[in-house]
Amino acid sequence: MSCFLSPGSRSDALQHGTSGTLPHFLQEPDDAYIVKSNPIKLKCRARPALQIFFKCNGEWVHQSQHQSQEHTDEGTGLKIREVMINVSRQQVEDFHGPEDYWCLCVAWSHLGTSKSRKATVRIAYLRKNFEQDPQGREVPIKGMIVLHCRPPEGVPVAEVEWLKNEEPMGSDGNIDTRADHNLIIQEARLSDSGNYTCLASNIVAKRRSLTATVVIFVNGGWSLWTDWSACNVPCGRGVQKRSRTCTNPAPLNGGTFCEGMSVQKSTCNALCPVDGGWAEWTEWTVCSGECERQRSRECTAPEPKRGGRLCDGAALGTDNCTGGLCTHNLLHDAKPQGLEGSSDVALYSGLAAGVVTVVVLIVAVTLYRRNQSEYGVDVIDSSALTGGFQSFSFKTARQGNPLLISSSLQPDLTVSRTYTSPICFQDSMDKELISQEPSLFDPLPDLKVKVHSSFMVSLGVSERGAEYHAQKAHPQTFPRGLAPDYSGVRVEGTLRGRREKNLLAPHAPSTPSRPPLRTAGVLGHAGGRLVVPNTGVSLLVPHGGIAEDTTWEMYMVINQEDSSSSTLSEESQEVLLSPEVTYGPPGLDLSCPVAMTIAHCAEVATDNWNIRLKRQTQDNKWEEVMSVEEESTSCYCLLEAQCCHLLLESPGRYALVGEPLSQEAVKRLRLAVFGSADNTNPLGYSLRVYCVDNTPYAFQEVASVERVRGGRLLEEPKTLLFRGNSFSLQLSIQDIPQFLWSIKPFTTCQEFSFSQVWASNQRPLQCAFSLERYSPASSQLSCKISVRQVKGQEQILQVYTSVVESEKEVVPFFTQSNCTTTSLTGSRAFKIPLSIRQRICATFDTANAKGKDWQLLAQKLHIDRNLCYFARQESPSAVILSLWEAQHQDTGDLDSLASALEEIGKVHSSTHSTSSRTTTLATTGTTTRTTATLGRSTEELDTEFT
Repeated sequence: MSCFLSPGSRSDALQHGTSGTLPHFLQEPDDAYIVKSNPIKLKCRARPALQIFFKCNGEWVHQSQHQSQEHTDEGTGLKIREVMINVSRQQVEDFHGPEDYWCLCVAWSHLGTSKSRKATVRIAYLRKNFEQDPQGREVPIKGMIVLHCRPPEGVPVAEVEWLKNEEPMGSDGNIDTRADHNLIIQEARLSDSGNYTCLASNIVAKRRSLTATVVIFVNGGWSLWTDWSACNVPCGRGVQKRSRTCTNPAPLNGGTFCEGMSVQKSTCNALCPVDGGWAEWTEWTVCSGECERQRSRECTAPEPKRGGRLCDGAALGTDNCTGGLCTHNLLHDAKPQGLEGSSDVALYSGLAAGVVTVVVLIVAVTLYRRNQSEYGVDVIDSSALTGGFQSFSFKTARQGNPLLISSSLQPDLTVSRTYTSPICFQDSMDKELISQEPSLFDPLPDLKVKVHSSFMVSLGVSERGAEYHAQKAHPQTFPRGLAPDYSGVRVEGTLRGRREKNLLAPHAPSTPSRPPLRTAGVLGHAGGRLVVPNTGVSLLVPHGGIAEDTTWEMYMVINQEDSSSSTLSEESQEVLLSPEVTYGPPGLDLSCPVAMTIAHCAEVATDNWNIRLKRQTQDNKWEEVMSVEEESTSCYCLLEAQCCHLLLESPGRYALVGEPLSQEAVKRLRLAVFGSADNTNPLGYSLRVYCVDNTPYAFQEVASVERVRGGRLLEEPKTLLFRGNSFSLQLSIQDIPQFLWSIKPFTTCQEFSFSQVWASNQRPLQCAFSLERYSPASSQLSCKISVRQVKGQEQILQVYTSVVESEKEVVPFFTQSNCTTTSLTGSRAFKIPLSIRQRICATFDTANAKGKDWQLLAQKLHIDRNLCYFARQESPSAVILSLWEAQHQDTGDLDSLASALEEIGKVHSSTHSTSSRTTTLATTGTTTRTTATLGRSTEELDTEFT
């Protein structure tokens, strides 16, 4: 320390060193944190002190960096010195030692020195991501809720606060927010439902976790039984019943319905009424003065009970006790004989007059009816006699759907619809007419379809058989109420269908095992296309991709084994969005990438998904190839609303997976209702509702199962947007005609949990409603089925059908010449003729003064993302056109390509300078000629080019 004392300082120390004590620190430096780039200040104050210096990390701080003040304590007269230094962020970052940056103070008087405590200086920070976010839960009422939260790493350690619906929470007897940052609610109440957020903060920043939704549900409980009802028969053995309701408590927030019966029946014996019976007569009384004697009897053998009839006859009997010899009042009792004879004549005369009157009235009415019938008037309504046996029809309440009305109603020939696309399922549709087997789509009425030159389709209900004139195909587009056939597809002379798996819940039928979904073809230098029908999966091999004089037997296979557990990452909440597709063979040698199209079920309109492409490695593990939003030179991904187009260079198994970034992420579900008669009950009918990921491949599982069951599609499939908000999917049947149909108890409402729907991974979910007719005369069924997500979207499936086999119409599927094609080779596989394709590539692969023309081509075709991938290709224009072919494989609309080429020609004509006008005109001329020839047939153009 002597190096810091000047001669003046030494004399000053001797002059003021009057105290006989060592320096005592009144203020020692405190631990401090540097926030951002702001330096911190360390202070020391000691008494008595002649000098104070800071020592940091074992080295003295230079005197020039100290700021000193001194004054004398008025009470003791001792000198008090205060020293302060600044420590910057740079100093702390430059220090590399075994411990944190530290500083202490050394003060001395003339008797010696004293050291203060060490103060550490650290750079404060708080990372962005939580080590563990709270997860939403569904908890029964009075259950325990535990929400875990591990805040982000930070210095100093972050403090945690919990928010419920954006309001701070505190601890009480039931809620504990201090248990290692976790939130514990000992006994859940209904009011505890809400959105919970973990808030971490320190001196640097605040961080919010993902919101966890907690739903407190109430399982239903039975009320007390009502009193037994009266016996249903007045006499003998009968039935009495009592009931209870699921209202103690009622199910709430997805809670389970009460288990058991709501009505209980018991046999009863009702006591029958007892009719009265006479007892024995009493003895005769003594003969009276009127020459009569009497006797009596009582109705007590037995007495009438419980409404029984009283005894018939008189209770008192009288008799002449003299044997007719008593003459008392004899004259009074005698009747004149003439008077009695006159009364009988009057009676018979009145009866004769009444009979004559009735006969006259009957004759008059008969003549009146016959007279009225001559004028054609029927005064008696015959429906009064036959109304109880007449058939009836329900009319649908929807006004825009003439295709789903009953076949018993007369068709409206004025109704028409217009579709702007041709009719076909994804890629292709089976052309087989199923006239020899029941249709999945009975009893929908016949359709008449006409396709005009502008690809407009007009539909109208026809009384005659279906007429079909369409020539093109479009994915997932068909008239309301109709869908294509899902029977097997023929590949290489072998019938290749889907292999059935028992995947439906809760009652999936077992069906025979079938070959996997596979298509194959022998492709050569001319290229071609492979299509797995009705699945939304296809592969395009460009012309020239295979070397000349070389052929490959290429194939595509859709994996039907449940391998989602290995496909999806255990660390993230990934969902399988597409089928797993393999193309090969391994070792395939191509000079340019192939274009694969895979349908997916994600709603990509909003940025709530992180969608990745994964590929299976040789050790059966899955690795991420790329995210669809990032740029890559190894492959290209063009994501559209319904499908994804991939440019791939290596054969293998691929799949699209998605990680939801928020609860607003949406999956598209396809809803369909099928119906069939109950084979075990002649009056029974079964409705089956399917919820499946909205991809053509996933819907094939449903169609295959229903074909085996003999089911029929009762309503056109609908799409439901299912949100990732952890709420379940509820299905209920409504508006059943109560006087005609009954439903199996406790099946009116059914439910799928959120995890079942969200992680279905292309596997269908099914629930069934079992109905029974009260009478065989009831041949029509009309009801609606509601499918809704709690706090989400709802869709209504309207059912109107005939349940009598003889009343159903067999409607063949629409057929199409190119819907069953599984492989195309050569020019037939491409929309762009070979000669036009080669001209475009020769024109746009050449650089000019304005840059690469293929970049302008990509921009005009709206394929202007990840251009670095095209730049590394030998012919960027050829790869761009292959991707365009994959995009437009179904519509075949060359107008957009012609318009883009024409627009490029205009850009060249208007922007190039005079010195390059010759080159521009040549380029423009090529573009114009190419545009003009796009409308000609492929065969003509290939012949001309050759």
